[in-house]
Amino acid sequence: MNTNILALASSLSDQDLLARVGVLAGKERESSVELVAHLAVLDARPAVFAAEGHGSLFTYCTQVLRLSEDATCNRIQAARACRDFPVILDLLASGALSLTSVRMLRRHLTPENHEAVLARASGRSRREIEALVAELAPRPDVPSSVRKLPTATPAPTLMPATTSPATRVEEAIPGPPEPAPAISSPPPLRTRRPIIETTSPERYRVQFTIGKESHDKLRRVQALLRREIPDGDPGAIFDRALTLLLEKVEKAKLGVTAKPRPRPIRPGADRQLRRPVVPSRDTPRHLKRAVWRRDGGQCAFVSGDGHRCGERTFLEFHHIQPYALGGHATVENISLRCRRHNQYEAQQVFGPCGVSGRFQSPTTT
Repeated sequence: MNTNILALASSLSDQDLLARVGVLAGKERESSVELVAHLAVLDARPAVFAAEGHGSLFTYCTQVLRLSEDATCNRIQAARACRDFPVILDLLASGALSLTSVRMLRRHLTPENHEAVLARASGRSRREIEALVAELAPRPDVPSSVRKLPTATPAPTLMPATTSPATRVEEAIPGPPEPAPAISSPPPLRTRRPIIETTSPERYRVQFTIGKESHDKLRRVQALLRREIPDGDPGAIFDRALTLLLEKVEKAKLGVTAKPRPRPIRPGADRQLRRPVVPSRDTPRHLKRAVWRRDGGQCAFVSGDGHRCGERTFLEFHHIQPYALGGHATVENISLRCRRHNQYEAQQVFGPCGVSGRFQSPTTT
């Protein structure tokens, strides 16, 4: 039965596939809302699931309804929030709020603020919801700490396994509304994900694990910066290091410089500028800087219905008029694209890629 569904989906055209996925997503939201509403009533009647031999709604959902533990927690918390504020059901049905968002906001909703908070939360990402929660219930900065983690004990093996000591660094640092990615160098066993958590407006808790070499470097930097940073605060050191790294990466990727040269200064360069302009596949650094600023450091692809891609990783400089068809490297002809949309637009012009990775047959469009 399920394999037939897969075969049916594979037979759909691109537009029919998108339309069908949209319909199914809408039905899933409707089913989730209906389930959450019924769970809210069932939660208020504990004798019902108790008579079935279950001591809690959680065990009933996981054992009888076969929901995962995470799905159960989200739905129970959402059910209890909807029982107090039924308007949440409409927001869930429309997709303005997700079950995860409701779970995160539930403890901070009151009869006085729920309308304003839910309006602000509608359509927001998880990171934006975390920032909203931090604004509603700000927490103090966590104290700086650098401590050695216990050595992980691996399972018995035929060959002896070696583990390297690791150190956890934890610090609350100021930052922009969108925090920078964490830096992680985990030990080989029993690792934990790096943490970037909003604790209050424009304050973030950053926690990650580093190896012995990185720990030794941190201690050396603390000693060298004792005059500038008397308490050796890892957060202040991290901020300085991140600033220097950002400058280095921007210079390497975009040619960013404090004083860009307005014109070539090599002897005879002026005569070279009078030569006819030849299209080049390489994008000069000053064009990269201008394009990056214009497009806001994110993919500039816009779909037919006006939706702009929001990707900010794996960005590439895309020739709107392809280089192979005579496109020049100009600010007007260069635009940022994520890897997926750069490849997509190339396929629209040149056709699909073959097995070798080369486009099969260029068109004259």
